[in-house]
Amino acid sequence: MIIVCGEALIDLVPAGAENTWRAVPGGGPANTAVALARLGTPARLLCRLSRDGFGRRLRDHLTTNGVDLSLAAEAAEPTTLAVVDLDEHGSADFRFYMERTADWQWTPGELPASLPPGTRALHVGSLASVLPPGADVLRSWAARHRGEATVVYDVNVRPAVLPGREPYLERVEAWLTAAHVVKASEEDLRWLHPERHPLDTARTWLADHGLDLVLVTRGAAGAVALRADGPPVEAAGVPVRVVDTVGAGDAFTGAFLHATADRGMGLADALGYAVRAAALTCTREGAAPPSRAEVDAHR
Repeated sequence: MIIVCGEALIDLVPAGAENTWRAVPGGGPANTAVALARLGTPARLLCRLSRDGFGRRLRDHLTTNGVDLSLAAEAAEPTTLAVVDLDEHGSADFRFYMERTADWQWTPGELPASLPPGTRALHVGSLASVLPPGADVLRSWAARHRGEATVVYDVNVRPAVLPGREPYLERVEAWLTAAHVVKASEEDLRWLHPERHPLDTARTWLADHGLDLVLVTRGAAGAVALRADGPPVEAAGVPVRVVDTVGAGDAFTGAFLHATADRGMGLADALGYAVRAAALTCTREGAAPPSRAEVDAHR
């Protein structure tokens, strides 16, 4: 079983007609939990769900997709909203309405004192890992349990949520000391350290912070895994007709965790499996990760 920690929010995505948006469940950690559950790995989402209408919709979406919400906290604050802008290639940009919303208001008492039996990994990432006041609470909690489960950190940079590169970088680097495995896209790494090649940043993180693994997604070019105990491993991209890229990185992370923690795949096979899952997600509208049967069939 894998615990995923972080936000569950509503994405407002273009609906086709001019100046019209459609409300769909989203949030990187929520998408990752759904990806795990659809692949058949038990996933518990540790999140704060609002009591408002959007919060009820998120709860229904998550439970319908098999995500365990027994660790979710009920929140009085409203649901966070993200407005999605898609370019001509289907790449997504996000603008957030998040002041005093539910996802960032963590208190220590809302987090479990001990991990449920059978917990293999703790996955934390995206906005909840950097936004105050909850980010420090989550990081302290994850660090306390670092010896009990593999801590996986998904960087998932969203430049609009913090005022500048330096504050964002400071918060990301604090997480590097708590994690065993880090996942980032080339775009994440390039934005955080524009003076370096993205893989050079990943190598520096691996060496300076004692990480076991850094996973770097490369869009259509696939992914590469940098590890402490061996040479890099690469997986080529999978050609698909892209509808949009919303949730592709979350599907990658969920599929990688499923492949390694639940199916015992080696690094090369797991990386290829995750790339296939991400590619399939790009063929459909919104964050809609594939099932286990779909990924297994797409070879």
